[in-house]
Amino acid sequence: MRTEPTNQPLAEEIGQVDMRERLLATASDLFYHRGVRAVGVDVIIEAAGVAKTSLYRHFRTKDDLIAAYLQREDADFWGLWDSVAARHAGDGEAELDAHMAWIGERVGRPRYRGCPQINVAAEFPDEDHPARLVARTHKQQLHRRLQDIAQRLQVKHPDVLATQLSVLINGAFVSSQILSTCDATAILRQMTHALISAARIASAGVSRA
Repeated sequence: MRTEPTNQPLAEEIGQVDMRERLLATASDLFYHRGVRAVGVDVIIEAAGVAKTSLYRHFRTKDDLIAAYLQREDADFWGLWDSVAARHAGDGEAELDAHMAWIGERVGRPRYRGCPQINVAAEFPDEDHPARLVARTHKQQLHRRLQDIAQRLQVKHPDVLATQLSVLINGAFVSSQILSTCDATAILRQMTHALISAARIASAGVSRA
């Protein structure tokens, strides 16, 4: 009698991927809304409805789970950034304006609790903590991307403009409690335009000297 092949190994592999995503999605929501230190492993496995062994099969330690949470947030942030950038590839100023629009919308959300990377970095003073390393890389990447846009604007000191824009964006992230959606977007756009104008005036002054 011929036995039909089964896809059991594939099904098990897919199941493990689903389990990892389930754990990570649950942990991410809890970490973001309650704080990383306030959420223990037992709380995560209870909320996810899985055994503790399942968690440790996918994440060796809680620190690894925290780092994976930030990497997940990182991928979401840059995915949205890239989709916006692609619509304004030939116009740096329009791209910046569009970024400030979606960042302002994010900051103004009712349940927004700030930038995950900033939040976690504040909870872990150890510079070598895995999550803090992910957070630092994220902020460095933000500055690099802003500097690339600033260079396309052809201002005299793109590195300075990039730093100013980084401070503006990160300042909005930590000021969400006092900004509504409309306020955040309008303020970010107005300040961005002011910084670009100032950078261009400085560039023109240097050119005439």
